[in-house]
Amino acid sequence: MCAAGWTLMLLLIHLIGSATSSPFITPDSLLPHLLFPSVRLPPPTSAVSFAESRAQVDCNLMISPSALVVRFGDPAEATCSNPSKDHFLLGWLSNPGLTEPTTDSFLVWSVESVTQWSIDLVCYAASDLRGPCNISLPSIVYNPPKRVSIQFLNHTGPMVEQHQYTLQCTVQDVAPVAKLMVTFYRGHTPLGQLQSDSKVEKKPVNESFTLNIIPSRGDNGSQYWCEAKLDLRPAGPQQPPVETSQNLTAVVIWNQEPTYQIERPMKDHEAKTNHQPLEGSGTTNSYRGGFLLIVPLVYWINGL
Repeated sequence: MCAAGWTLMLLLIHLIGSATSSPFITPDSLLPHLLFPSVRLPPPTSAVSFAESRAQVDCNLMISPSALVVRFGDPAEATCSNPSKDHFLLGWLSNPGLTEPTTDSFLVWSVESVTQWSIDLVCYAASDLRGPCNISLPSIVYNPPKRVSIQFLNHTGPMVEQHQYTLQCTVQDVAPVAKLMVTFYRGHTPLGQLQSDSKVEKKPVNESFTLNIIPSRGDNGSQYWCEAKLDLRPAGPQQPPVETSQNLTAVVIWNQEPTYQIERPMKDHEAKTNHQPLEGSGTTNSYRGGFLLIVPLVYWINGL
């Protein structure tokens, strides 16, 4: 049966259901196969943006928010709408959650608590003018870093100046790790920023990052630490979840430069002074000898 035939059949189902006291609602599990026999759910957390996903189909469906970023365990919701109102059926293909299709111009998907690490959401519509169309909603389920620690890798004790050492920053229980940014610091000075190589893992993991340093004597007493930031912008929190490590105090040792004592030649009076006896007898005897020479001279002058 052609697409127009399926559209006519669904329209008849809708009209018959609206005329009864118990409206007939085609289950979500059946509608996707009726509307889109070849359509499959997109991969979890599709990287396609809202604008790009709109360009892939010729329909007027709009989803708000344009990307769903939700913390694990928190409630979540999204709204699909068709401003042109040229459809007769609007629904969600969702995992998790179950939403019945509607003939209104918008439909809200919601869950009280997100309890899985990937969310698959596709809004679909059937239109007399445009035929069936669908649009997917990119989503991210995140968990902030639980604990961050820093240490020297394969080294304990003081560091020696101008030798290479490795700092290791370990982040525990974070998701998705692809959005994690780790920055090493010495005091307030950033030393380097690293990002995980894992682009697929959605569940929480423990990840370690390393940075090589060559300390100098000026680094003695400095505080090394690291910061883990889960950057989910632009759709996520504008203040990204951040966790910091403890401080690691650096002890740097270096070779002391030898000191030399420069001796200068001593002058004559310094040499004589240095050779005088420690007691005062030497100075007293010098004056006594001078006095004995002066006394006979005084008598000889008086006898003239």
